[in-house]
Amino acid sequence: MGSNTSMVTEFVLVGFSGLAHLQGLLFSLFLTVYLLTVADNLLIVVLVSTDAALQSPMYFFLRILSALEIGYTSVTVPLLLRHLLTGQRHIRRSGCALQMFFFLFFGATECCLLAAMAYDRYAAICAPLRYPLLLSRRVCLQLAGAAWACGAAVGLGHTSFIFSLPFCGPNAIPHFFCEIQPVLQLVCGDTSLNELQIILAAALIILCPFGLILSSYGRILATIFRIPSIAGRRKAFSTCSSHLIVVSLFYGTAIFIYIRPKASYDPATDPLLSLSYAVVTPILNPIIYSLRNTDVKAVLKRTILKMGTVEI
Repeated sequence: MGSNTSMVTEFVLVGFSGLAHLQGLLFSLFLTVYLLTVADNLLIVVLVSTDAALQSPMYFFLRILSALEIGYTSVTVPLLLRHLLTGQRHIRRSGCALQMFFFLFFGATECCLLAAMAYDRYAAICAPLRYPLLLSRRVCLQLAGAAWACGAAVGLGHTSFIFSLPFCGPNAIPHFFCEIQPVLQLVCGDTSLNELQIILAAALIILCPFGLILSSYGRILATIFRIPSIAGRRKAFSTCSSHLIVVSLFYGTAIFIYIRPKASYDPATDPLLSLSYAVVTPILNPIIYSLRNTDVKAVLKRTILKMGTVEI
């Protein structure tokens, strides 16, 4: 088995090769989405970093989220664009492992960061008088550092575990990037135990932060329902709505994709589902926060007006 394992030095990302007549259209579509994703998220990072009105803990976490989205989509889309443009779909085993690590790294970090953002909303609504203490600069840095550390541990752990297993061929990955489930299908022999370990680890990584988010919002909703005025309830809930939408998009697809056996993987539909969290969600997040957040909209409008004044 050792000699067979050494033979697999590269993989082939099948991706959307079955849509040969649409390669040009897909390239243009994904390139446009990628450029908009980077531009939108970079704009959020710049606005939050430079405007004094956006210096609360919520915007501190939002800036990190936007930076994560840039990294998250940059792990997969540029390589997909190259494949669509050149038709060359080979990726070395080391390159595949590197892509998987960074994808898991950014994804797991976002899992934890969304939980930190839920805690921020809980503190702001349920304990407003203690909010500056509960979300001090030091606490925010600690929460962000813990999220990054968790992401690094998850990425390194999963990637090193999967690529320590023997690959005997075939080497065609039925996906447009090195995702866990399709790569695991190429491992030699009985992988049921490995599969169980990966599912349990994924469940722990995804469901623990998700449980904290549900707990936070359970207390938030209880507090909101105790507010006597309808206007007060609406205002309190509006501060959480953007985060709730992002959580639903991210965790909905993550739970469906990762917490299931590899036998249920469908090479025809799963890559399309992966597009929702690898390509679509990163472009939607800054739009959701911009359109539903009055502070961000006000700063964005002020910035546009300043730019117009300078041009004049």
